[in-house]
Amino acid sequence: MSTSPTFVTCSSLTFAWPDGTAVFDDFQLAVGPGRTGLIGLNGSGKSTLLKLIAGVLSPIEGAVRTMGDVGYLPQNLVLDTALRVDEVLGIAQKRAALHAIEAGEVGEEHYTAIGDDWDIEERARATLDQLGLGRIGLDRTLGEVSGGEGVLLRLAALTLARPGVLLLDEPTNNLDLQARRRLYEAVDSWSGVMVVVSHDRELLERVDQIADLRDGEVAWYGGNFSAYQDALALEQEAAERMVRVAEADVQRQKRELADAQVKLARRKRYGQKMYDTKREPKIVMGGRKRAAQVSAGKHHTMHTGKLAEAKERLDEAVEAVRDDDEIRIELPYTQVHPGRGVLRLMDLQLRYGTQLQGGFELRGPERVALVGRNGAGKTTLLRTITGELDPVAGEAVAEVPLRFLPQRLDVLDDGLTIVENVARFAPAATNNRMRAQLARFLFRGARADQLAGTLSGGERFRATLAALLLAEPAPQLLMLDEPTNNLDMASVRRLTAALDAYEGALIVASHDVPFLESIGVTRWLLLDDGLHDISVEEVREGRLEAGT
Repeated sequence: MSTSPTFVTCSSLTFAWPDGTAVFDDFQLAVGPGRTGLIGLNGSGKSTLLKLIAGVLSPIEGAVRTMGDVGYLPQNLVLDTALRVDEVLGIAQKRAALHAIEAGEVGEEHYTAIGDDWDIEERARATLDQLGLGRIGLDRTLGEVSGGEGVLLRLAALTLARPGVLLLDEPTNNLDLQARRRLYEAVDSWSGVMVVVSHDRELLERVDQIADLRDGEVAWYGGNFSAYQDALALEQEAAERMVRVAEADVQRQKRELADAQVKLARRKRYGQKMYDTKREPKIVMGGRKRAAQVSAGKHHTMHTGKLAEAKERLDEAVEAVRDDDEIRIELPYTQVHPGRGVLRLMDLQLRYGTQLQGGFELRGPERVALVGRNGAGKTTLLRTITGELDPVAGEAVAEVPLRFLPQRLDVLDDGLTIVENVARFAPAATNNRMRAQLARFLFRGARADQLAGTLSGGERFRATLAALLLAEPAPQLLMLDEPTNNLDMASVRRLTAALDAYEGALIVASHDVPFLESIGVTRWLLLDDGLHDISVEEVREGRLEAGT
């Protein structure tokens, strides 16, 4: 690891998407050594900020400066499946030079390529071992490893490169429990600057500070996520107390203004009475009337000014209280009567070798958690059930309408707006109905006309889920592949509540055990050398990683 000072600064940063959607305006940031957890609601700009720091995106105005090389692990990692492992690790050229020298070639170019990295192969294998990838040879291709293993390989490459600044965007997405533990260990051992975007509570407990990105500004909190929650709770308690004080002040100013108006009305009536009875000379009464009018004007201005100030303080107090929007998921009428056949699998052999011998039957309204190590074939099984992939042998028969929310969220057409994407799934739905549905997923008004290609990971999830749930016919079997990967914690809570109310059959492939428990799973299935019933206790103990 580099021992030179490393930090990140963003100065007067302004960025907007090509369609004009603003993300940052005169944004400021300074990150020093240590592990920083960057959190915020979906769409707040977390992933965009990492891309700006990494140089993947360029700001419209302002500057990003880093001291030290930058390593970046994106949220949606796309790698060429034809690449060899040593190419992913960035050591292919040095490795080839080493082998050439060992074979007796003494060309200067080989020594130049190696530099001081004579132990590069040993370091690469040691790094792979640390991340649980020791069984993967340097000559294998990415097409032979799972998506989760691909993420760990990219992390291994960054570790070998030894950057001073490491940016991780949702690094635990798609990782099984054992792989997550390996990543946690890598995070614990990191020195220098690390900025990690994640909704993974266990990962955020390992950071040194929390940066909360909200409304284009960052608020800093020392300590891990638990410390952040404690500090935020105190802040919100104080903010709510200030709202109550400000509300009371507004009411008091309203009463004082009303009392003042009553007194002025009495004076006016008294003056008019004196004028009508002509008890004083006209010039004296005229002077008093003018003085009373001036006094009334001053009193009215004073009290209305105090009321306006009180209302302004109330607005500021209310602004300090968080009222984060959450998605409101209303699932369609999807009831499946108990015992009704939903899905049948018969002697199914999947692509890439997984075999499910014999028969398997799912009856409504069962809730199945599909678990297993990375590469076991969970996504392949779900895509085979949907008909996207043909089995090598056997059959998968869905006996009810089904919908599938894929892990990679590749259902949407990036060149279409959100509402246009929904229309593809529900061509008979009216424009008003589609926009009403999208509003429940926080795409209100013009936001529904945003291009799908400009959405954040969490926004894309919401748009995809909205499209699937409005699709015709309504799904009675809902299959979800790692649904919590890109959601902020508020959205996870709402998704949990919606799935808890869902009356159809459910299959969820996930490594997020707390989430699976929260949605009332009735059956845990381990995909290994077949489908096996397993208890949640065995899942927690790591039986799925052991393949037992």
